[in-house]
Amino acid sequence: MPKKLAIKPQNLSAAQTLIDIFQNAVGQTQGNLDRQLQALEGEDTDYRVKRGLAHILRNSFGNFEIVSPLEPELLRDRIFTLAATAIPSPTAAQRHRATLAAQLTQELDREVEPVHIQQGLYADLKENRILTSFDAPTPEALLHRYNLSQVQGIFYKASHVVLNLHRNDPGEYKLMFRYLKLFRLMTYIEGEADQGFTVTIDGPASLFKASTRYGVDIAKLVPAILHVTRWQLTATLQWKNPYTKTAQEKHFSLGDTCDLVSHYPPGKPYDSMLEQAFAEKWAKTKTEWQLEREVDLVPIPGSVMIPDFRLVHPDGRTYLLEIVGYWRPEYLRKKFYQVRQASHENLILAISERLNLEKAGVDTRNTPATLVWFKDKLQPKAVLKAIEGNA
Repeated sequence: MPKKLAIKPQNLSAAQTLIDIFQNAVGQTQGNLDRQLQALEGEDTDYRVKRGLAHILRNSFGNFEIVSPLEPELLRDRIFTLAATAIPSPTAAQRHRATLAAQLTQELDREVEPVHIQQGLYADLKENRILTSFDAPTPEALLHRYNLSQVQGIFYKASHVVLNLHRNDPGEYKLMFRYLKLFRLMTYIEGEADQGFTVTIDGPASLFKASTRYGVDIAKLVPAILHVTRWQLTATLQWKNPYTKTAQEKHFSLGDTCDLVSHYPPGKPYDSMLEQAFAEKWAKTKTEWQLEREVDLVPIPGSVMIPDFRLVHPDGRTYLLEIVGYWRPEYLRKKFYQVRQASHENLILAISERLNLEKAGVDTRNTPATLVWFKDKLQPKAVLKAIEGNA
């Protein structure tokens, strides 16, 4: 079970110490930062906590980059080619490297110092990457993030998750279902907005081959659930006994009374860069049709469908727009099944021509929707043309 850190002075002080180390390490290599963190751990018994907090700071708040005048691989090739023209003595190796760096600097014809050449040779190694920026959190935010991560790790071993979303504000449901869609989780949804929903999620341990990546996607859902006011979650876990190595079934429950804090913004996430790019292009298009992100839930057996956009005309006409750009066969079959089950009038389905629908076993014939095909990016004019064709 997760071991959370209390928001108390001792833990806040430890968190601030780590934050200060990262802030002072901006411009330094990851290797140098790691050595400072190891020195901080020392022989303390709470080294796991410090290591966990540092892991969060490194991966969620720090930005490490390769800093080199050329791609390190290309730089090594150039410098080794120059080195092959002379054979230095063992005692002059350092001086020879400096000479080669100076020679290559002249060849590059740039404002590059020889020291940058030497530093860039192996800049692509993990320990040589530079901490170029650090978005420092508050100590409280770091502890909240740590506690949340402890709970998220439990879902890596989940075989079954049941989430009861009690009667809430409709906007909370929409945000929750958008995150379900964003992480492409295998779900079965029952209920309605007035009474609440029961969401059943298959976990990674239920697959024929357990997928760590899928477990991570379920874990990512936890911060999203925290934006719902009234909810209860129960997870069935397949836990392996560390001594007998036998699998054991355990259960984990979580509810809206927990003290976890979400770091997800309460906004409306786009499901893909494709959708975001389309919305940005629509904003620059001269048309009376308004593009809305807030879309009503379309109930279908065993689920709900949340179209990506709604198009609204001043004269009262409306269309729902769903963009299908994801290639996984299971996703495509599910998407077209939902469209047929919804039987919703005025639905526009924008489909990427790069999808191999035939291979995925998807037949677009008799689909109760207007189909719009696109190559790399969906253009507003293609959608407007489809609307005009239905007028």
